[in-house]
Amino acid sequence: MTEHDLDRSLGLYPTMMISMGAMIGSGIFVLPALGYSKAGPAVILAYLLAALVVLPAALSKAEMATAMPESGGTYLYIDRALGPFFGTIAGIGAWFSLVFKSSFALVGLGAYLLLFAPISQAAVVYVALGLGALVVMLNVSGTKLSGTIQAAVVTVVVVGLLAYTVNAGFAIDSSSYTPFTTHGRMGVVTAAAFVFVSYAGVTKVASVAEEVKDPRRNLPRAMLGSMAIMTVLYVAVVGAIIGLSDSDVLTTGGPGGSASLTPMADGAGTLFGGFGVVFVSVIAVVALTSMANAGVLSSSRFPLAMSRDDLLPPGLGRIDSRFKTPRNSVLLTGTLLVSLIAFVPVIELAKLASAFQILVFSFENLALVAFRVSDVPSYDPGFIAPGYPYVQLFGFLAGIGLLTQMGTVPILGAIGIIVGSALIYLVYGRSRTERTGALGTIVHRRRGEEDDGIASTEPK
Repeated sequence: MTEHDLDRSLGLYPTMMISMGAMIGSGIFVLPALGYSKAGPAVILAYLLAALVVLPAALSKAEMATAMPESGGTYLYIDRALGPFFGTIAGIGAWFSLVFKSSFALVGLGAYLLLFAPISQAAVVYVALGLGALVVMLNVSGTKLSGTIQAAVVTVVVVGLLAYTVNAGFAIDSSSYTPFTTHGRMGVVTAAAFVFVSYAGVTKVASVAEEVKDPRRNLPRAMLGSMAIMTVLYVAVVGAIIGLSDSDVLTTGGPGGSASLTPMADGAGTLFGGFGVVFVSVIAVVALTSMANAGVLSSSRFPLAMSRDDLLPPGLGRIDSRFKTPRNSVLLTGTLLVSLIAFVPVIELAKLASAFQILVFSFENLALVAFRVSDVPSYDPGFIAPGYPYVQLFGFLAGIGLLTQMGTVPILGAIGIIVGSALIYLVYGRSRTERTGALGTIVHRRRGEEDDGIASTEPK
């Protein structure tokens, strides 16, 4: 099989649903209470701020995706822009981030599962493992099947969230929004850093660009359209959660008096009566499973792309002759997924993944700048990101600013991933590739200009 044998079967709708599926999860069902504990009702503004910081990266990635509609997404763009050293760091780091996030989604659904299913706390892990195995098998079986199921699931979840929000308009308590800001402006910034990961999925669909029909048209529409829809949906749902729930329940309703892990269910009884908690919990379990499916679908394409570029072993680039999916890459991703569920406190590690995701988004903006400045002939995007270079500069600086609000441990975790990825490149990939990326083109060009300048001043 060749690198062009992947099944290009995803149209605009399933592509958009994959993008939305990667966002509909912890951002709505788990994180609102955590953000509320840091900013109060102003967490609504935190979601808008996070969207504003993500937007430059979404625009940049939409442009790069139409120029390079291949599997790999973040890894591919940063590798081709900044070189294989930075590409290895971005590829492995983004892969870990997505798998951590998917594991977090499957374990996090346990809090909702316990609200309506008569199982023990210990059994939640086994349910998560079973769902993880199902997601892996689904992704091995074919992209079209996975994308079709994803589209159906996300559609059902969106309808459920709309019903929740519309009905909340008749039951919310306006006094719940005062005082609006409880921790000042920095509280909003800190909350934005924690809910930032809610939007991380908006650009992940680019990693399956090689399996999208007419990617130059469908990828920008899917990425930017899903982000617009999800921003409105986040603000509406979070506003409804605050208006329906008691503030003390949101801030201390979780384990050990921590922020609630089931914020949507906290006010569901007021909204739908006795059926409310069950209704919201079922929607949450379906949505979080969908998020894990989108995560595995996207993250498994990073090892595939890196294998093609000789930065990882060639077996990871093998395409299954029957299903036309990167079987080995999916199985590796699935092995990490179930291992994390079984042995690691994923909720804590998800914070580390979030920190690295912010860093990757910031460097995606730099990657676009490198492509534009280098003016390499092969770079021919079908979509042009507006506002260059000011939008990209804002995205980079704002991302670094949010990163400083994540705390010491997440920052150290991101550094650890960077160091580990750099070692993999130095030990395995460095001797197998001679690419320099667009950045190398810029450096060589300037060196040539300097040499010409020196030559012109030498005495004849």
